[in-house]
Amino acid sequence: MKKSKEEAGTPEWLEAELADTLDEDYELELSEPALSEEIRRIHRKVRPATIPRIDYFRALLALQAELIKLQDWVAYHKEKVVVIFEGRDSAGKGGVIKRITQRLNPRVVRAVALPAPSDRERTQWYFQRYVPHLPAGGEIVLFDRSWYNRSGVERVMGFATEDEVEQFFRDVPAFERMLVGSGIRLVKYWFSITDEEQQMRFLMRIHDPLKQWKLSPMDLQSRVRWESYTKAKEETFARTNIPEAPWYIVEGNDKKRARLNCIDHLLSLIPYEEVPHEDVTLPERVFNPDYERKVLPPELYVPSKY
Repeated sequence: MKKSKEEAGTPEWLEAELADTLDEDYELELSEPALSEEIRRIHRKVRPATIPRIDYFRALLALQAELIKLQDWVAYHKEKVVVIFEGRDSAGKGGVIKRITQRLNPRVVRAVALPAPSDRERTQWYFQRYVPHLPAGGEIVLFDRSWYNRSGVERVMGFATEDEVEQFFRDVPAFERMLVGSGIRLVKYWFSITDEEQQMRFLMRIHDPLKQWKLSPMDLQSRVRWESYTKAKEETFARTNIPEAPWYIVEGNDKKRARLNCIDHLLSLIPYEEVPHEDVTLPERVFNPDYERKVLPPELYVPSKY
């Protein structure tokens, strides 16, 4: 006798969610043009065998269900969480942030990606422009790049002097200890990819008009200065990997595995648990026999082209 989906361990809601997610993913893939021969050659050389798509989405949805529990726990207990995502350009930071926030409440969980500092901000205490974005009780903040810009892009590109970088290295451990001492749970991730993988991702963006906006002149310079970024990363780890806020490295050549591993690890770091919830019931619709719905003029409607 054939088992039902529920009996086989796959709830119908999960099947429906998987179908929707697969549709979304397929739409994204349609935007990518045919790969050039150059990209194909690099792809065959550097890409590991990735996790099957259906297995990836099943694991992702299970982790996102746990993220909802984490979100509820943070809001209920007024916890404060900061997660920093650093790494080379195109390493996958934005992709994992998108999957973390995808099903969460933006009033509780928000992503912060600050632009280059203004002339006024350049005269401030270096950490000052980040402080307003720190969480209040019941909030999670995800930094897509952070104050570590100073020891990374600003240093490599010459936007910060060696004295400013040295001052940063002296200040950041104390700054992060202050954050942790104030009750903030601080987690720091570095997404690591190989030289060949970054080359392939940049080429794919160059060949795709829908993704060229992701490439800035600064990103292109990062290819030229690969070794300088490596040296900057190594010193950053050596001088800012403190017990109160250690670094965690995510191997990012396989985007799908990187997302799953990062989310799973983040969940393992925080002792969240189920919190009380009020039962949600849909109230009865109130009907007024004297009410007559007005007919709206057709020009108010968006044309049905599709």
